[in-house]
Amino acid sequence: MRRPASAMVLAAGLGTRMRPLTDRLPKPLVPVLGRPLIDYALDRFEAAQYESVVVNAHYKGEMLAEHLAKRPRPRTILSQEDELLETGGGVRRALPLLGERFFAVNSDVLWLDGTQSALRRLEASWSEDDADILLLLQRTTTAFGYDGSGDYFLDPLGVPRRRRGEPVAPYVFSGVQILHRRIFEGVTETRFSLNRLYDRAEEAGRLRAIAHDGLWYHIGTPAGLADAEQELAALRAQH
Repeated sequence: MRRPASAMVLAAGLGTRMRPLTDRLPKPLVPVLGRPLIDYALDRFEAAQYESVVVNAHYKGEMLAEHLAKRPRPRTILSQEDELLETGGGVRRALPLLGERFFAVNSDVLWLDGTQSALRRLEASWSEDDADILLLLQRTTTAFGYDGSGDYFLDPLGVPRRRRGEPVAPYVFSGVQILHRRIFEGVTETRFSLNRLYDRAEEAGRLRAIAHDGLWYHIGTPAGLADAEQELAALRAQH
């Protein structure tokens, strides 16, 4: 196991489902219990002792840059996108700022660790001899703010299989993952989804996953944000 050399937070989306909150703010700066959403992910990387994190930006990127400049740790490196590149294109553009293997985390998810740090569990499970991508999955039955049909099945050896013909699957992708840069080899498009690379790795037998053992919140809409804040406030009051 070799520890990922760096990390990236994907923060360039338009956040259209979060309107009207995102009419004045980029989605990563929407407050959750008084703190910008992106800070929860950055807190996890700070706790895991990552000194720098790449953050891509597009919509209201100057506001995001101003916020990140005020945060001493981890140091943030901005990857500004003049046009939307989607998740895969955003990571591909930032590859010169990243190492051989790295975390990539969506900025619109918030997770609470279970028995130990989810990032540390991913690090311990990473084996680049066997995989190019390692996903953190969440059980759909415990995925707060998620009402979809699930993304993956997961076998006991940690090999995921995407839901295709089946009506439902027991796991949803959490938005937290480790990637090896070689999965981008041969990709020439500038704008594409990371889903394309997940399918490519699955077909090659190089996709792996573990299940998150803590709580997970998808902050997708103003109503979902309000529900998440209520739940998080209740948890905070218990402690």
